[in-house]
Amino acid sequence: MMKDLTNQAMGNPMAGNSFATRADAQQAVVDLTAPLLEAFSPGCARVTLGATGAHFHAAAADLEGLVRPFWGLAPLLAGGGRFYGIEKFVDGLNNGADPAHPEYWGPVTDRDQRMVESAAIGYALALAPDVFWDGLSPRGRDCLRDWLLNSLHQTPAPNNWNFFHVLVSLGLRRVGIDHDLTIIEGNLDRLEGWDMGNGWYRDGSSRQADHYIPFAMHFYGLIYAQYGPEGDGARRERFRERARRFAPQIAHWYAADGAALPYGRSLTYRFAHAGFWGTLALAGEEVLPWGDIRGFWARNLRWWSDKPICDPRGTLSIGYGYPQLSMSERYNSPGSPYWAMKAFAPLALAADHPFWAAEEAAPKERPQVVSLPEPGMVKFEDRGDVTVLAGGQRSPTFGRTAEKYNKFAYSTRYGFSVETEGRAFRNGPFDNMLAFSEEGDLAMVRCRESMARIGPDWLYSAWSPMPEVAVETWLLARPPWHLRIHRISSARHVQTVEGGFALRRDDPTPGPALQPELTDRMARMVTAQDASCIIDVAAPFPGVTRRAPRVVMPEPNTNVLVPRSWVPQLTATLVPGEACFGAWVYAGRLEGQAPPEAPMAMPSADDLAAMRAGGEVIRVWDLPAG
Repeated sequence: MMKDLTNQAMGNPMAGNSFATRADAQQAVVDLTAPLLEAFSPGCARVTLGATGAHFHAAAADLEGLVRPFWGLAPLLAGGGRFYGIEKFVDGLNNGADPAHPEYWGPVTDRDQRMVESAAIGYALALAPDVFWDGLSPRGRDCLRDWLLNSLHQTPAPNNWNFFHVLVSLGLRRVGIDHDLTIIEGNLDRLEGWDMGNGWYRDGSSRQADHYIPFAMHFYGLIYAQYGPEGDGARRERFRERARRFAPQIAHWYAADGAALPYGRSLTYRFAHAGFWGTLALAGEEVLPWGDIRGFWARNLRWWSDKPICDPRGTLSIGYGYPQLSMSERYNSPGSPYWAMKAFAPLALAADHPFWAAEEAAPKERPQVVSLPEPGMVKFEDRGDVTVLAGGQRSPTFGRTAEKYNKFAYSTRYGFSVETEGRAFRNGPFDNMLAFSEEGDLAMVRCRESMARIGPDWLYSAWSPMPEVAVETWLLARPPWHLRIHRISSARHVQTVEGGFALRRDDPTPGPALQPELTDRMARMVTAQDASCIIDVAAPFPGVTRRAPRVVMPEPNTNVLVPRSWVPQLTATLVPGEACFGAWVYAGRLEGQAPPEAPMAMPSADDLAAMRAGGEVIRVWDLPAG
């Protein structure tokens, strides 16, 4: 079989960086930022990194390219590091905020992308005013002051955007500019109103608790806790206390090799996932031993250092494990991925800070199964890799939201796939989804639930993919496997496909020694490193339906981690009436061993009914009235 000789780290400026020292992290910021210097406009106010578009104005996209690197440059410079070329960024502030300059960014307006970028400027002023404020011309300071003050009077989106005003306020305070603090108090009150308890927030008044909770809500909350006004001490302490409760839980989203859980929107921000751990250090919060915090932070950055996430220039691409527009959101411009620079917050700390002085700790052994009621997840581990069973969340339609939030399972090793063709029912990946179709083309999947409950090692949801079709689903963690039970009531003739985990496919077609393993009940794919398997089982309800196994090769560039994949699936056609079926599902590293056998024990109908009646309502699903 021909080998795939792709240079996996092609173009990645972090390739070979061990992130073992503070100097390593400083060098990473320099290496990631240097390729941008060739993309500056003549007046330095715009940085154009590509030709693809987002839903907002190109001027705002070019502003992203200019200021999102500040998330790394500001702490680098605040901590005594250097970047040769910083003058271009300062010139960009001088000119971009000036209404008389041809490269003026335009004013911030309500729910405007420029408001998002104002936060990076506020952060830079708060951490390194000697560079980003003192380095401006007198007119540049006046124009930037007015631009930022105007931004505070514009309405943010009703979610983490409220923190953008807060960061602008911190920057303005640091450089001595008075402004209306009642606006900021209102922002902070709204943000605290989304507290779900136990350290978790919603991202606004929605059923969302994704990576925006660590890399936005807690990230900004800890910055406010560290740099906010002394007169707001009680609120600052509340932000700290929530982060203390949150940290041991979000740790379950990270595998032993450093991979974070691919789940939810804005995955193109990649190693922003390390930002929460770095900001704990910036805020002086030893919620875990410093060596453990350092370990979560460094392992995640190392995991990214060998991935093909950049173009040949060394510029970060839109995508996750590789350049992939099909998984992007409508607000992703070519400069958007530089939100990843939030990972470098601890560079503002002195070299002798305990975060840097501590020896990085190896991953600790953890409970194999953990229930997280706030986000609606049951986590289990196998050989250091993390799988979560999921339910209860829902996102606005930014792009591929059912795939990002509503699959049955997500994995740090196998990621998830997006559907790139709405009428590709016959060969869509449908990994960890149950898809329905009337005509065999348009597919419908779980995207909202009428009920969502959780227990110590299981989840239950009630949902409807289309009118006159009702589904109840139970997900049970039985590591390294999990069990799915579906009970369906339908007034329609429908076709169904249910997928297991997507498995990396290195070559366009299987070779003679690499063929799907199919029996009358099982579909399994085994490579040199991994196996993925789904086994049809009878569910303990009336209407038992048997399904046919198969392995499909979905369209390329559908999985967020690898460009080509296999997915084992089960298929069945249902007639009107009651139907039920189940599946044992597994994916894991082989490490020289045969794939494990599936468990035999099945819950009874009474067991499943007791779960449905007695489980805890998933908290993110249970929106408060009003």
